[in-house]
Amino acid sequence: MKTRPNVILILADDMGYSDLGCFGSEINTPNLDSLANNGLRFSQMYNSARCCPSRAALLTGLNPQQTGVGHMVNDMGLPAYQGYLNKNCATIAEVLKENGYTTLMSGKWHVGGSYNLLDQNSWQPGNQGHPTPTQRGFDQFYGIVAGAANFFHPRTLMENETLIDIDPPDFYLTDAISENAVSMIAKASTTDNPFFLHVAYTAPHWPLHALEEDIAKYQGNYSAGWDSLRQNRHEEQKGMGIVDNKWDISPRDASSRPWEEAEDKEWEDLRMAVYAAMIDRMDQGIGKILTKLEELGEDKNTVIMFLSDNGGCAEFLAEDTNRPDPSQFSSPTRDGRSMTVGNRKDLEPGTDTTFMSYDLAWANASNTPFRRFKRWTHEGGISTPFILKWPEKITKPSIIDEATHIIDISATIYEAANATYPSEINGNFTKPLEGRSFMQAIETDSWERKEPIYWEHEGSKAMRHGEWKLVSEVGHNWELYNMLEDRTELFDLIDGESDRVGKMLNSYKKWMDRCEVQNWPLPGHLWNPEMIAPHAHRSSA
Repeated sequence: MKTRPNVILILADDMGYSDLGCFGSEINTPNLDSLANNGLRFSQMYNSARCCPSRAALLTGLNPQQTGVGHMVNDMGLPAYQGYLNKNCATIAEVLKENGYTTLMSGKWHVGGSYNLLDQNSWQPGNQGHPTPTQRGFDQFYGIVAGAANFFHPRTLMENETLIDIDPPDFYLTDAISENAVSMIAKASTTDNPFFLHVAYTAPHWPLHALEEDIAKYQGNYSAGWDSLRQNRHEEQKGMGIVDNKWDISPRDASSRPWEEAEDKEWEDLRMAVYAAMIDRMDQGIGKILTKLEELGEDKNTVIMFLSDNGGCAEFLAEDTNRPDPSQFSSPTRDGRSMTVGNRKDLEPGTDTTFMSYDLAWANASNTPFRRFKRWTHEGGISTPFILKWPEKITKPSIIDEATHIIDISATIYEAANATYPSEINGNFTKPLEGRSFMQAIETDSWERKEPIYWEHEGSKAMRHGEWKLVSEVGHNWELYNMLEDRTELFDLIDGESDRVGKMLNSYKKWMDRCEVQNWPLPGHLWNPEMIAPHAHRSSA
C-alpha cells in the first residue's frame, strides 16, 4: 500500500492569467474548475516570464540562470546561458526517483538544447548539449523535445530516446499528450511505488490549431471584441475574489486598437475562438486523467498541481515569421498539402494548413487585469493561475493570496512526498534549493514567503519583496509598485521611495552576481528591442 502521495504536475503553454473559468474566463474548463472548487487557488503565483526559463525553474527549484537555461535553448556562450540543464541542478524526477518514485512525463521538454527542425539528420538527442527527459530522471517519456509544434504534425516527437513517426490520421498533439498520460498512470498504478507524472501541454501556444467540433463551441462568442472581454473577465475575477476590487484594470495596451476600429471582426472572432478551443481540449484531456485516477482508486492520494509557464503571448506571426529559417514552420501537412505561415486575414485560423497566432490584443485580454505579456516582467508576463488539489490534506476550497513562485513548487513536492533533496546527483554536487515549501498554506490556508522573488529575461527585470515590486522593462527606468494597493501596476511610486528603492536595488545586484545573471544584451549578441512607451501614471502618493 502506498503511504506517500502520487504527484501530477500539469503545465499549460502560453496561457494567460484569466483564461480559466475559475480565474474569470468564459472558456469552458469544468475539470480544472472542479480541481479549484475542491482545492486551492493561488491568486499570486508567479512564473519566470517565458517557456524555457519557467520550465527549468519549475523542474529544479532554482533560478533559471543557475540551471544553465538563463534565456532559451540556444547556447549563448556562458554557463548560465548554455541552453540546457546543467549537471549541478537536480530535477524533480531525479530527486523523487532516488526517493522511490516512478517518474513519468508526457508533453513538452524544451530544456535540452536547440534542434534544427530543417535537418533532422543533425539531431543528437542525448548528447551533452541535448539532455533528454530520461537522462534527467524520468523513467518514461512521450512528447516533443523542442518548442512550438504543429498540433497535427509535430516534428520532434519522441518516445523515451527514440524519434517516432505519427500513424493515426486523426492525430492531435493535445489528445496524444493526455492519452499517454492516462496510459502511464494505468501502468504505474500496478506497482506499490508512488508516481510522479509531469504533463506538459503545448496548448494554447501558437500555432492556432484546434478541432472543428471544439472551434464550433466558441465561434461567434467573441464578436463583442477584446475590450468587452477584458471588462467581463475583470468583473468575474472581482466577484470570485481572485483580484482585489480596488485594483483598477490596466488600460488597453497602447499597441492594441479599440475593438470598434478593428478590421475583419469575424476573422478576429474566429482567432480567439480557436484559442479558446485549444484550452477547452486541454481541459477535456485533464478530465480523462482525473477519470482514470478515480477508476484506479488513486484520486484521494494524489496531489495535482496546475499552472502556466508564462502570460498570454503577444507575438505576431508575419508571413515570413521574421525568422531566418521560416520554412521550419511551413512544412507540408501529412498528406502533402502546403502550409501557410502568418496571420493572414484571407486564411482560416485553426486548420492544419495555416500557422497563426492570436496576437497582441487577444493576449491583452488573456492577461486581464494586468499589463504586458509573455517575455515581460510586469504582472501580465509573470502571473499564472495556480490550482492545487490534495483530498487527503485539503478539506475545503480556499484562495491563497500570498506571493509564491514557480521555484517554490519543487520544495513543496519534496515535503509532500517526504523526499530528501540530495547534495549530489550522479556524482555532481547540487545547488541548494532557492524555492521554499508552501506546505503550510496547504495545511493551514496561510503562509508567508519571507525571501524576495527575482526575475530577469531579455533585459526586463523585477524583484518582489513582500508588498513591494520593483520592475524595469528593457530600455526603460525602474518603476516601483505597492502590490497590496496596486497590483495592476498603474501608479509608479518610485519618486517618493528612494531609501526603499536603494535597498531593493542593492539586493537585486547581489542576486545577479550570485546567480551569474548578465545584463542584456549578452556580450557578442545583438539585440534590438522594440521600445514601447510606459503605461504607468507617475504619482508620489
